[in-house]
Amino acid sequence: MPCQRAAVADDGRSTCEPPVTLRLLFTYAGGEGHLQPLLPLACAAAAAGHDVAVSGAAALAPVVRAAGLRHLPSGPDVAPKRVPLRAADMERERRVLHDSFAGAGARERVRDLVAICGSRRPDVIVRDETDFGAAVVAELVNVRPASVVVLAAGSFSTPELVAEPLNRLRAEHGLAPDPDMEMLTRGLVLSPFPPSFRDPADPLPAGARTFRMSDTAPAVGGAGSLVYVTLGTIFNTESGDVFKRALDGVSRLPLDVVATVGRTMDPAELGPERGNVRVERYVPQAELLPHCAAVVSHAGSGSVLGALEHGVPLVCVPIGADQPLNAARCTALGVGLALDAIAFTPDDARRAVSEVVGGARYREAAARLRAEIAAQPPARELVALLERLAPG
Repeated sequence: MPCQRAAVADDGRSTCEPPVTLRLLFTYAGGEGHLQPLLPLACAAAAAGHDVAVSGAAALAPVVRAAGLRHLPSGPDVAPKRVPLRAADMERERRVLHDSFAGAGARERVRDLVAICGSRRPDVIVRDETDFGAAVVAELVNVRPASVVVLAAGSFSTPELVAEPLNRLRAEHGLAPDPDMEMLTRGLVLSPFPPSFRDPADPLPAGARTFRMSDTAPAVGGAGSLVYVTLGTIFNTESGDVFKRALDGVSRLPLDVVATVGRTMDPAELGPERGNVRVERYVPQAELLPHCAAVVSHAGSGSVLGALEHGVPLVCVPIGADQPLNAARCTALGVGLALDAIAFTPDDARRAVSEVVGGARYREAAARLRAEIAAQPPARELVALLERLAPG
């Protein structure tokens, strides 16, 4: 149901006004990993009767529309390109965050989102945490902000890293400097990740609220006979022969294997069929994870969360972005192992999967994270928090 605003009668008693429909604008600055954590909240707000739109890369409009929501394109767009595999390099990835997400990309997003806000006039802007342009726009148009955590381990996007380009952008639009980058955590901070997964050196801000991506606690996995191999929706095109080496290794185990290569790759690229391996462009994770004994992934935040929601241990092969940080947390918490994307051999992949499947300690550690996630409230229970942000 839409929110009901509290009112006070002349005699001091509390009454309720009629339900109020709010205009909510959800924004994301990157690819599908930045969009997906927003969708449960956006869908829950729409189900509660609010006027919801989602704005970000035009290429992801079909994903938004498939969720039953309106999409408003804003730049920059995402277009995965086939590039050679490179060794993971956190300094390089932080430069991308500084130069693109907080620099040129944020500038483009300010331009587009100011125009969208001029016509839509949202009551609340809910942004992915790396949509820095949306944080600037919320101040420019005087709209209450909320942010959704999309980087599972934290410690990748830091105030020190983005302060210089964002203060330059603020100055261009007549906003005062923000030396402590308070803009990054202003308003509500919402996270779908279990707090214990986050790097202790970069805890969630005080007052942050967690939520569960699904309405009901996902089915328990971790003891099935299936291995799921995925490299996400962006880094699959930057993975070189990682898929082939991983499948050459895990196909030697007495387990069934499903690999999803994404909409931009042809399954035939992975060579001859392997008897126990099924390769698809896309299969919903929810169909696979309850039957999985292990997940082999690039350690993208969404892939890690999906596995842990079901209590499934991981073998991580980080390629870029925040993936090395997520892989480090997986090994520190005992929910998986990590392989070097450049150096690992098929035998390494086979041994790693065999170890996490056969080691009860990995399943037990993953089960503890699953229980933590299952205890988080579903997204629909956080809609009331967004309602309270709106002007009275």
